[in-house]
Amino acid sequence: MGIIHGHQRPLTTLRSALEGDRMHHAWIFSGPEGVGKCTVAEELARILLDPTLDGSHLGEPEPVLNTEVGTLLAAGTHPDLHVIRKEDAAWSDNRQLRERKQLNIPLDLLRERMIGGRTSDGKIKEAPAYRTPSMGNGKVFIIDESELLDRTAQNVLLKTLEEPPAGTYIILVTSKPDQLLPTIRSRCQQLPFGGLGADSMADWIRESGHEDDESSRSWLLTWAEGSPGRYENARKHDLVQWDATLEPLLNQMDDGRFAPDLAPTMVELIEQYAEVQLAENNKGSKEAANRSGVRTLIGLLGHHLRRKLSGSGDADAQTGICATIDLLVQIEQESESHINIKQLMESLSASWRDPEAARAS
Repeated sequence: MGIIHGHQRPLTTLRSALEGDRMHHAWIFSGPEGVGKCTVAEELARILLDPTLDGSHLGEPEPVLNTEVGTLLAAGTHPDLHVIRKEDAAWSDNRQLRERKQLNIPLDLLRERMIGGRTSDGKIKEAPAYRTPSMGNGKVFIIDESELLDRTAQNVLLKTLEEPPAGTYIILVTSKPDQLLPTIRSRCQQLPFGGLGADSMADWIRESGHEDDESSRSWLLTWAEGSPGRYENARKHDLVQWDATLEPLLNQMDDGRFAPDLAPTMVELIEQYAEVQLAENNKGSKEAANRSGVRTLIGLLGHHLRRKLSGSGDADAQTGICATIDLLVQIEQESESHINIKQLMESLSASWRDPEAARAS
Protein backbone atom coordinates (compact mmCIF):
# COMPACT_ATOMS: atom_id res chain seq x y z
CA MET A 1 0.00 0.00 0.00
CA GLY A 2 1.52 3.31 -1.09
CA ILE A 3 1.81 6.31 1.21
CA ILE A 4 -0.36 9.22 0.06
CA HIS A 5 1.25 12.59 -0.47
CA GLY A 6 -1.01 15.65 -0.76
CA HIS A 7 -4.58 15.33 -2.08
CA GLN A 8 -6.13 16.74 1.08
CA ARG A 9 -9.27 17.93 -0.73
CA PRO A 10 -10.17 14.51 -2.25
CA LEU A 11 -9.34 12.81 1.05
CA THR A 12 -11.61 15.22 2.93
CA THR A 13 -14.45 14.46 0.50
CA LEU A 14 -13.99 10.71 0.95
CA ARG A 15 -13.76 10.95 4.75
CA SER A 16 -16.98 12.94 4.80
CA ALA A 17 -18.72 10.28 2.69
CA LEU A 18 -17.42 7.47 4.89
CA GLU A 19 -18.24 9.11 8.20
CA GLY A 20 -21.65 10.35 7.07
CA ASP A 21 -22.66 6.94 5.73
CA ARG A 22 -23.03 8.52 2.29
CA MET A 23 -20.52 6.37 0.46
CA HIS A 24 -21.55 6.19 -3.20
CA HIS A 25 -21.14 2.78 -4.83
CA ALA A 26 -19.40 4.11 -7.98
CA TRP A 27 -16.70 6.78 -8.31
CA ILE A 28 -14.60 8.38 -11.02
CA PHE A 29 -11.18 9.51 -9.79
CA SER A 30 -9.94 11.86 -12.51
CA GLY A 31 -6.87 14.03 -12.88
CA PRO A 32 -3.38 14.23 -14.43
CA GLU A 33 -1.41 11.06 -15.01
CA GLY A 34 0.83 9.86 -12.22
CA VAL A 35 -0.45 12.04 -9.37
CA GLY A 36 -1.57 9.12 -7.17
CA LYS A 37 -5.24 8.56 -8.04
CA CYS A 38 -4.90 4.78 -7.99
CA THR A 39 -2.97 4.94 -4.71
CA VAL A 40 -5.88 6.83 -3.13
CA ALA A 41 -8.32 4.28 -4.62
CA GLU A 42 -6.38 1.43 -2.99
CA GLU A 43 -6.27 3.37 0.29
CA LEU A 44 -10.05 3.78 0.14
CA ALA A 45 -10.32 0.02 -0.44
CA ARG A 46 -8.30 -0.53 2.76
CA ILE A 47 -10.93 1.36 4.75
CA LEU A 48 -13.91 -0.24 3.02
CA LEU A 49 -12.63 -3.79 3.41
CA ASP A 50 -11.29 -3.61 6.97
CA PRO A 51 -14.11 -3.59 9.57
CA THR A 52 -11.69 -2.35 12.25
CA LEU A 53 -11.17 0.96 10.41
CA ASP A 54 -13.32 4.00 9.69
CA GLY A 55 -13.08 7.26 7.76
CA SER A 56 -10.71 8.82 10.28
CA HIS A 57 -8.03 6.32 9.22
CA LEU A 58 -8.15 7.32 5.56
CA GLY A 59 -4.83 8.72 4.36
CA GLU A 60 -3.04 8.34 7.68
CA PRO A 61 0.77 8.73 7.45
CA GLU A 62 1.38 5.18 8.69
CA PRO A 63 -1.51 3.01 7.42
CA VAL A 64 -2.72 0.28 9.74
CA LEU A 65 -1.59 -2.92 8.02
CA ASN A 66 -1.14 -5.25 10.99
CA THR A 67 -4.69 -6.57 10.78
CA GLU A 68 -5.63 -9.66 8.78
CA VAL A 69 -7.13 -7.47 6.05
CA GLY A 70 -4.14 -5.12 6.09
CA THR A 71 -1.68 -7.98 5.73
CA LEU A 72 -3.52 -9.35 2.69
CA LEU A 73 -3.79 -5.90 1.10
CA ALA A 74 -0.09 -5.19 1.65
CA ALA A 75 0.74 -8.51 -0.03
CA GLY A 76 -1.65 -7.84 -2.91
CA THR A 77 -3.59 -11.03 -2.17
CA HIS A 78 -6.87 -9.77 -0.70
CA PRO A 79 -9.60 -11.79 -2.45
CA ASP A 80 -12.13 -8.95 -2.41
CA LEU A 81 -9.92 -6.23 -3.93
CA HIS A 82 -9.89 -6.44 -7.72
CA VAL A 83 -7.58 -4.04 -9.57
CA ILE A 84 -8.16 -4.29 -13.32
CA ARG A 85 -5.56 -3.10 -15.83
CA LYS A 86 -5.12 -3.68 -19.56
CA GLU A 87 -1.97 -5.70 -18.81
CA ASP A 88 -4.09 -8.35 -17.05
CA ALA A 89 -4.89 -9.81 -20.46
CA ALA A 90 -1.47 -11.50 -20.37
CA TRP A 91 -2.77 -13.90 -17.65
CA SER A 92 -6.10 -14.72 -19.28
CA ASP A 93 -7.05 -18.33 -20.03
CA ASN A 94 -8.52 -17.00 -23.29
CA ARG A 95 -5.72 -17.48 -25.80
CA GLN A 96 -7.01 -14.81 -28.16
CA LEU A 97 -7.17 -12.29 -25.34
CA ARG A 98 -3.80 -13.37 -23.97
CA GLU A 99 -1.99 -12.95 -27.29
CA ARG A 100 -3.57 -9.68 -28.43
CA LYS A 101 -1.70 -6.41 -28.18
CA GLN A 102 -2.64 -4.47 -25.06
CA LEU A 103 -4.16 -1.37 -26.63
CA ASN A 104 -7.27 -1.15 -24.46
CA ILE A 105 -9.46 -2.94 -21.91
CA PRO A 106 -11.74 -5.13 -24.04
CA LEU A 107 -15.11 -6.58 -23.06
CA ASP A 108 -13.65 -10.09 -22.70
CA LEU A 109 -11.23 -8.90 -20.01
CA LEU A 110 -13.99 -7.05 -18.18
CA ARG A 111 -16.15 -10.19 -18.26
CA GLU A 112 -13.31 -12.28 -16.79
CA ARG A 113 -12.33 -9.86 -14.07
CA MET A 114 -15.65 -8.30 -13.09
CA ILE A 115 -19.01 -8.64 -14.81
CA GLY A 116 -19.11 -12.22 -16.09
CA GLY A 117 -20.90 -13.54 -19.17
CA ARG A 118 -19.97 -15.26 -22.42
CA THR A 119 -16.52 -14.41 -23.80
CA SER A 120 -15.38 -14.58 -27.42
CA ASP A 121 -14.00 -18.11 -26.94
CA GLY A 122 -17.51 -19.35 -26.11
CA LYS A 123 -16.91 -19.81 -22.38
CA ILE A 124 -19.25 -18.53 -19.67
CA LYS A 125 -17.46 -16.58 -16.96
CA GLU A 126 -18.81 -16.20 -13.45
CA ALA A 127 -19.20 -12.56 -12.40
CA PRO A 128 -16.78 -11.67 -9.58
CA ALA A 129 -18.87 -8.55 -8.93
CA TYR A 130 -21.84 -10.71 -7.95
CA ARG A 131 -20.03 -13.27 -5.81
CA THR A 132 -20.40 -13.27 -2.04
CA PRO A 133 -17.40 -11.43 -0.53
CA SER A 134 -14.75 -13.95 0.51
CA MET A 135 -14.11 -12.14 3.80
CA GLY A 136 -17.62 -10.81 4.30
CA ASN A 137 -16.76 -7.09 4.24
CA GLY A 138 -17.74 -6.14 0.70
CA LYS A 139 -15.82 -5.97 -2.57
CA VAL A 140 -13.89 -3.19 -4.32
CA PHE A 141 -13.19 -3.04 -8.07
CA ILE A 142 -10.64 -0.50 -9.29
CA ILE A 143 -10.35 -0.07 -13.07
CA ASP A 144 -7.09 1.74 -13.80
CA GLU A 145 -6.85 3.79 -17.01
CA SER A 146 -10.59 3.27 -17.34
CA GLU A 147 -10.67 5.50 -20.42
CA LEU A 148 -9.20 2.44 -22.19
CA LEU A 149 -12.42 0.48 -21.72
CA ASP A 150 -13.66 -0.05 -25.26
CA ARG A 151 -17.10 1.29 -26.16
CA THR A 152 -18.78 -2.11 -25.93
CA ALA A 153 -17.26 -2.77 -22.50
CA GLN A 154 -18.45 0.62 -21.25
CA ASN A 155 -21.99 -0.04 -22.43
CA VAL A 156 -22.09 -3.47 -20.77
CA LEU A 157 -20.62 -2.03 -17.56
CA LEU A 158 -23.59 0.34 -17.30
CA LYS A 159 -25.91 -2.37 -15.93
CA THR A 160 -23.55 -3.11 -13.04
CA LEU A 161 -23.20 0.60 -12.30
CA GLU A 162 -26.98 0.98 -12.29
CA GLU A 163 -27.70 -2.09 -10.15
CA PRO A 164 -24.58 -2.89 -8.14
CA PRO A 165 -24.60 -5.79 -5.67
CA ALA A 166 -24.82 -4.70 -2.03
CA GLY A 167 -21.45 -3.84 -0.52
CA THR A 168 -19.74 -3.59 -3.90
CA TYR A 169 -17.78 -0.45 -4.77
CA ILE A 170 -16.46 0.47 -8.21
CA ILE A 171 -13.74 3.08 -8.78
CA LEU A 172 -12.85 4.19 -12.30
CA VAL A 173 -9.42 5.82 -12.36
CA THR A 174 -8.74 8.01 -15.40
CA SER A 175 -6.71 10.91 -16.75
CA LYS A 176 -9.20 11.34 -19.61
CA PRO A 177 -12.73 11.34 -18.17
CA ASP A 178 -14.11 12.80 -21.41
CA GLN A 179 -13.40 9.42 -23.05
CA LEU A 180 -15.90 7.73 -20.73
CA LEU A 181 -19.49 7.63 -21.96
CA PRO A 182 -21.76 10.38 -20.60
CA THR A 183 -24.00 7.63 -19.24
CA ILE A 184 -21.02 6.21 -17.31
CA ARG A 185 -20.12 9.61 -15.91
CA SER A 186 -23.70 10.35 -14.87
CA ARG A 187 -23.88 7.18 -12.75
CA CYS A 188 -20.68 7.86 -10.81
CA GLN A 189 -19.64 10.32 -8.14
CA GLN A 190 -16.83 12.32 -9.72
CA LEU A 191 -13.77 13.24 -7.66
CA PRO A 192 -11.14 15.46 -9.31
CA PHE A 193 -7.45 15.29 -8.40
CA GLY A 194 -4.74 17.86 -9.07
CA GLY A 195 -0.96 17.80 -9.04
CA LEU A 196 0.99 17.75 -5.78
CA GLY A 197 2.28 20.94 -4.22
CA ALA A 198 5.99 21.65 -3.81
CA ASP A 199 6.12 20.38 -0.21
CA SER A 200 4.34 17.13 -1.09
CA MET A 201 6.64 16.55 -4.06
CA ALA A 202 9.66 17.16 -1.83
CA ASP A 203 8.31 14.60 0.65
CA TRP A 204 7.76 12.11 -2.15
CA ILE A 205 11.30 12.58 -3.50
CA ARG A 206 12.78 11.99 -0.03
CA GLU A 207 10.73 8.82 0.30
CA SER A 208 11.61 7.61 -3.21
CA GLY A 209 15.33 7.61 -2.45
CA HIS A 210 16.20 9.22 -5.79
CA GLU A 211 19.60 10.90 -5.64
CA ASP A 212 19.48 13.16 -8.70
CA ASP A 213 21.94 16.02 -8.89
CA GLU A 214 20.52 19.46 -8.14
CA SER A 215 20.30 20.55 -11.78
CA SER A 216 18.55 17.36 -12.90
CA ARG A 217 16.16 17.42 -9.93
CA SER A 218 15.21 21.03 -10.67
CA TRP A 219 14.48 20.18 -14.31
CA LEU A 220 12.54 17.05 -13.37
CA LEU A 221 10.41 18.90 -10.83
CA THR A 222 9.52 21.56 -13.38
CA TRP A 223 8.68 18.90 -15.95
CA ALA A 224 6.67 16.79 -13.51
CA GLU A 225 4.21 19.59 -12.69
CA GLY A 226 3.30 17.94 -9.40
CA SER A 227 3.13 14.38 -10.77
CA PRO A 228 5.41 11.72 -9.22
CA GLY A 229 4.52 9.48 -12.17
CA ARG A 230 5.79 12.05 -14.67
CA TYR A 231 8.95 12.46 -12.60
CA GLU A 232 9.56 8.69 -12.59
CA ASN A 233 8.82 8.37 -16.30
CA ALA A 234 11.22 11.21 -17.12
CA ARG A 235 13.97 9.51 -15.12
CA LYS A 236 13.32 6.16 -16.81
CA HIS A 237 13.56 7.64 -20.30
CA ASP A 238 16.31 10.16 -19.43
CA LEU A 239 14.31 13.18 -20.56
CA VAL A 240 16.93 15.47 -19.03
CA GLN A 241 19.27 14.22 -21.76
CA TRP A 242 16.49 14.57 -24.36
CA ASP A 243 16.20 18.22 -23.38
CA ALA A 244 19.95 18.74 -23.60
CA THR A 245 20.02 17.11 -27.05
CA LEU A 246 17.07 19.02 -28.49
CA GLU A 247 17.62 22.46 -26.96
CA PRO A 248 20.44 23.63 -29.30
CA LEU A 249 18.54 22.39 -32.35
CA LEU A 250 15.34 24.14 -31.24
CA ASN A 251 17.23 27.35 -30.47
CA GLN A 252 18.68 27.21 -33.97
CA MET A 253 15.17 26.89 -35.41
CA ASP A 254 13.89 29.68 -33.17
CA ASP A 255 16.61 31.93 -34.60
CA GLY A 256 15.35 31.31 -38.11
CA ARG A 257 18.06 28.85 -39.15
CA PHE A 258 16.88 25.43 -40.34
CA ALA A 259 18.26 22.48 -38.31
CA PRO A 260 18.40 19.44 -40.63
CA ASP A 261 19.19 17.12 -37.72
CA LEU A 262 16.02 18.02 -35.78
CA ALA A 263 13.56 15.64 -37.47
CA PRO A 264 15.84 12.54 -37.45
CA THR A 265 16.82 13.26 -33.84
CA MET A 266 13.17 13.42 -32.79
CA VAL A 267 12.43 10.17 -34.63
CA GLU A 268 15.36 8.46 -32.91
CA LEU A 269 14.23 9.62 -29.44
CA ILE A 270 10.68 8.37 -30.03
CA GLU A 271 11.99 5.01 -31.19
CA GLN A 272 14.22 4.77 -28.10
CA TYR A 273 11.19 5.53 -25.92
CA ALA A 274 9.14 2.79 -27.58
CA GLU A 275 11.98 0.27 -27.21
CA VAL A 276 12.14 0.87 -23.46
CA GLN A 277 8.36 0.49 -23.14
CA LEU A 278 8.28 -2.75 -25.13
CA ALA A 279 11.27 -4.18 -23.26
CA GLU A 280 9.21 -3.87 -20.07
CA ASN A 281 6.13 -5.50 -21.61
CA ASN A 282 6.56 -7.68 -24.67
CA LYS A 283 2.77 -7.90 -25.02
CA GLY A 284 2.56 -4.15 -25.31
CA SER A 285 1.60 -2.51 -28.57
CA LYS A 286 4.40 -0.88 -30.57
CA GLU A 287 1.81 1.48 -31.99
CA ALA A 288 0.73 2.53 -28.50
CA ALA A 289 4.37 2.86 -27.39
CA ASN A 290 5.15 5.06 -30.38
CA ARG A 291 2.15 7.26 -29.65
CA SER A 292 3.23 7.57 -26.04
CA GLY A 293 6.70 8.56 -27.27
CA VAL A 294 5.20 11.18 -29.57
CA ARG A 295 3.12 12.62 -26.71
CA THR A 296 6.22 12.77 -24.51
CA LEU A 297 8.23 14.50 -27.22
CA ILE A 298 5.41 16.97 -27.88
CA GLY A 299 5.31 17.69 -24.15
CA LEU A 300 9.05 18.35 -24.16
CA LEU A 301 8.76 20.71 -27.13
CA GLY A 302 5.90 22.49 -25.36
CA HIS A 303 8.12 22.75 -22.28
CA HIS A 304 10.76 24.51 -24.43
CA LEU A 305 8.20 26.89 -25.93
CA ARG A 306 6.71 27.83 -22.56
CA ARG A 307 10.20 28.73 -21.34
CA LYS A 308 10.67 30.92 -24.41
CA LEU A 309 7.27 32.50 -23.90
CA SER A 310 7.91 33.37 -20.26
CA GLY A 311 11.24 34.98 -21.17
CA SER A 312 9.98 37.01 -24.11
CA GLY A 313 8.69 40.56 -23.83
CA ASP A 314 8.12 41.04 -27.54
CA ALA A 315 4.45 40.83 -28.58
CA ASP A 316 5.20 39.56 -32.10
CA ALA A 317 7.54 36.89 -30.76
CA GLN A 318 4.92 35.79 -28.23
CA THR A 319 2.34 35.49 -31.01
CA GLY A 320 4.71 33.30 -33.01
CA ILE A 321 5.45 31.08 -30.03
CA CYS A 322 1.74 30.63 -29.32
CA ALA A 323 1.19 29.67 -32.97
CA THR A 324 3.90 27.02 -32.66
CA ILE A 325 2.26 25.67 -29.51
CA ASP A 326 -0.98 25.37 -31.49
CA LEU A 327 0.99 23.49 -34.15
CA LEU A 328 2.13 20.99 -31.51
CA VAL A 329 -1.49 20.38 -30.54
CA GLN A 330 -2.31 19.71 -34.20
CA ILE A 331 0.63 17.29 -34.59
CA GLU A 332 -0.35 15.40 -31.44
CA GLN A 333 -3.92 15.04 -32.68
CA GLU A 334 -2.66 13.75 -36.03
CA SER A 335 -0.45 11.21 -34.25
CA GLU A 336 -3.53 9.49 -32.82
CA SER A 337 -4.62 8.38 -36.29
CA HIS A 338 -1.44 8.79 -38.33
CA ILE A 339 1.53 7.07 -36.76
CA ASN A 340 4.13 7.49 -39.54
CA ILE A 341 6.61 9.00 -37.10
CA LYS A 342 9.16 10.04 -39.71
CA GLN A 343 6.58 11.93 -41.74
CA LEU A 344 5.10 13.61 -38.67
CA MET A 345 8.47 14.77 -37.36
CA GLU A 346 9.57 16.02 -40.77
CA SER A 347 6.33 17.98 -41.03
CA LEU A 348 6.82 19.43 -37.55
CA SER A 349 10.42 20.41 -38.26
CA ALA A 350 9.55 22.01 -41.60
CA SER A 351 6.67 23.96 -40.06
CA TRP A 352 8.42 25.14 -36.89
CA ARG A 353 9.40 28.51 -38.33
CA ASP A 354 6.05 29.12 -40.08
CA PRO A 355 3.33 27.38 -38.05
CA GLU A 356 0.52 29.55 -39.43
CA ALA A 357 1.17 28.27 -42.94
CA ALA A 358 1.18 24.68 -41.68
CA ARG A 359 -2.12 25.13 -39.87
CA ALA A 360 -3.68 26.72 -42.94
CA SER A 361 -2.66 23.73 -45.05
